[in-house]
Amino acid sequence: MKPSPSRYLSGFGNEFASEAIAGTLPVGRNSPQRVAHGLYAEQLSGTAFTAPRHANRRSWLYRIRPAAVHGPFAPLPSGKFHNAFDEVPAPPNQLRWDPLPLPQAPTDFIDGLVTWAGNGSAATQSGIGIHLYAANRSMQGRYFYDADGELLIVPQQGRLTIATELGVLAVEPQEIAVIPRGVRFRVELADDTARGYVAENFGALLKLPELGPIGSNGLANARDFLTPVAAYEDVEGDFELVAKFQGRLWSARIDHSPLDVVGWHGNYAPYKYDLRRFNTIGSISYDHPDPSIFTVLTSPSDTPGVANMDFVIFPPRILAMQDTFRPPWFHRNIASEFMGLVHGVYDAKAGGFVPGGASLHNCMSGHGPDAATFAKASAADTRTPDYLTDTMAFMFETRLVIRPTRQALEAPQLQRDYQQCWQGLRKHFAP
Repeated sequence: MKPSPSRYLSGFGNEFASEAIAGTLPVGRNSPQRVAHGLYAEQLSGTAFTAPRHANRRSWLYRIRPAAVHGPFAPLPSGKFHNAFDEVPAPPNQLRWDPLPLPQAPTDFIDGLVTWAGNGSAATQSGIGIHLYAANRSMQGRYFYDADGELLIVPQQGRLTIATELGVLAVEPQEIAVIPRGVRFRVELADDTARGYVAENFGALLKLPELGPIGSNGLANARDFLTPVAAYEDVEGDFELVAKFQGRLWSARIDHSPLDVVGWHGNYAPYKYDLRRFNTIGSISYDHPDPSIFTVLTSPSDTPGVANMDFVIFPPRILAMQDTFRPPWFHRNIASEFMGLVHGVYDAKAGGFVPGGASLHNCMSGHGPDAATFAKASAADTRTPDYLTDTMAFMFETRLVIRPTRQALEAPQLQRDYQQCWQGLRKHFAP
């Protein structure tokens, strides 16, 4: 695939134009009678045709063969990657898991996906699926697309090279990649093994949050989001195209690589972002702010100010609040929180929450710092700043209850004594 995956276009949601061969993109029209180089014109729409201009997402692709050229789809056997969020009752318990083990048998990105939790459905175009992945080989002779939602991929271990219809994304831990709904891709491992997290967004497309009183600067900057330049594969053979449609996997034979787009223009495209570029906002007087100030991307709902999903991170930062309990306070939320740890240590936990692990605190389930963290923070000298370094945690937060799957609740990685971390919180009341 050419050109090199190190070349990108910058900005978020912009109209881009990119061609791997000069003269591919038509001038003044999108679908001329004859496309240059014998290519086909195809529009890929990520929103309704009549969506407002500022929210409309679509791209024109100029490709060697139309996307319709493949064999019929047949269902694949039910596996660990699905949207069955109602298999078992969702418990109100606080839940935490150790990392997925790395596979011993040859396992690619798709085979290594395990559905951990979720809510809503692709049919209602609301909610999210939450998946973990662990892989030890590249996708070979197979390609994938998700018709149910866009995929937010959060690597925790191992670098990924994601070859898509619109170009190549090279992603490493502490970066993220977003693959739009319907875009076909192949994941190659740049290291021996890979592990991480995936949010499957069934709702409105992810976008940057509004900044409000923060002003024009802060949080994630649009210029730091990178979209790949055009690249293409002109390869024939006996390949497999895997589709996720209405919560099930389907397979079709295809006699060529579907990553054959020679040029494209538009604003519906894959992108990546380096979480280390996030401009963290915080208090410089007192009190610990709400986690909403750490929002990287948000999927809005039909209720203003209430997200279908927020992607929030807890990066390195300086805590300068005086006479304040600096870790996250004890809290119960209307929202539900699924957390993961990419790197380092999370400041609200003394132990048990490790890179590659996960936790789930559902609607109105009480949670917060464990007993050891509470004791340490209560006695800390807040006259001097606290520098949190070498860390990167994140949260998928939703307005709907996050329902863990049967396989997550029965997994050996489930920490069945998680509640013990709060049992050391003793009564100190002394009127």
